[in-house]
This record gives sequence, structure tokens and C-alpha cells, in this order.
Amino acid sequence: MAVTEAARIPQQRGAQLLDSAVRYAEERHWDVFPGTWLEAVEGGQRCSCGELRCPLPGAHAGRPDWANQATGSATAARRMWTKQPTASILLPTGRTFDALEVSESAGFLALARMERMDLPLGPVTCTPDRRMLFFVLPGAALKAPELIRNLGWVPSSLDLVTRGEGHYVAAPPTRIGGHGAVQWARRPTPANRWLPDAEELISPLAYACAREAASARVRQG
Repeated sequence: MAVTEAARIPQQRGAQLLDSAVRYAEERHWDVFPGTWLEAVEGGQRCSCGELRCPLPGAHAGRPDWANQATGSATAARRMWTKQPTASILLPTGRTFDALEVSESAGFLALARMERMDLPLGPVTCTPDRRMLFFVLPGAALKAPELIRNLGWVPSSLDLVTRGEGHYVAAPPTRIGGHGAVQWARRPTPANRWLPDAEELISPLAYACAREAASARVRQG
């Protein structure tokens, strides 16, 4: 019997996931841990957690003690992904970096402005559900609300989410259900090894989010 496409994809991706997890630990010194994965079921794909309505199929923590499971050891990462090659790659925030999350449209607007301003940039990811995450120095989750207020905006009025201690993000090339894979908008390189502080990026991000909120109000009104 011919191997179906659904069954073949995870096998092809296994080496890529393992290599990426090891590289994040070895080259960036990021802690990593394996999350859930996608399983081929009746011609489709389902999250290994077994939840039919899983909101993040194949891309969330599979155990409550995930924070203790995370490792910065490339050897340990290789061992974990060798054991489960199709597991998602999850990175705890609040350790070597925090993340500032905005919508994809606001993120690209802010990114263009940051480049024009020649601001320092760390790695940036795009998710299949059209979100962008900017990696910044730890502590951003605590200071971002006050920084936003100082710029004249109410934090709750902006679609700007912070990920710090107790949270995690999915790293490329993790797939989220049938929606696609997390991708790098700005890859990790030797040039962006030193991350920016949230204070350096918050103004263009908040401005882009405020513009998007204003546009949404106009459309609704």
C-alpha cells in the first residue's frame, strides 16, 4: 500500500525539527523543550494531545511541568527530539528573551518603520494565525505597560501582547495544525545576537497597533 502524503510529511520534517532545536540551544543558548505534535488520523492531522478542538494543534506544551523540562543543552535537545522527532519546538520566554506580540499587519508596518529608523532588531517570527513576535531582552513583559502609558496610549486599547516569565513561544519550523508553519521574518544571525530592549521598539510597535485600532473603528463606524 502506498504511503499517504499525510504520513510522509512528519517523517520528512523530523530531521529539520531536531536540527533546529539543537541549533537554537547550541548557537543561541536558548532553552528549548518539545511540545505536542501532529498525528495523521483518517486522512487529516490531529494534535497529539487528543483534543478534537485543540486551539493550537501540534504547537503547545504537552505536560504541566514544561518549565522544568526546558533545557539549554544541545545534547539534551538532540536526545529529546530523537525520542519524538515530530514534536513542536517551544521556547520559554522570560529567560534569555521576552517577546512582544502584535498582529501581522501592525508588525510589518512597525518593522518597516524600525528599519527606516535604523533601530536594532532581534529575531522576529510570523505565525500561521497572522501574528508577529519580536524578541527582546527579558523584563519587557513587566515594563511594557508603563512604556505604552508614557507614550500616551492605554495598554488595554492596543493589540500588543507581552510574553515573559511563565510563557513560551513556538519556534520555526513548528507547524500549527493545517494552517502552516511558524516562520522567521527576521532570522537569528550573529548580527542580532544582542537583543534590543523593549524600550527601543515599543514606540513603533505601539504606533502601528494604534493605527490598526483606529482603522478598525473607522470600518465599524
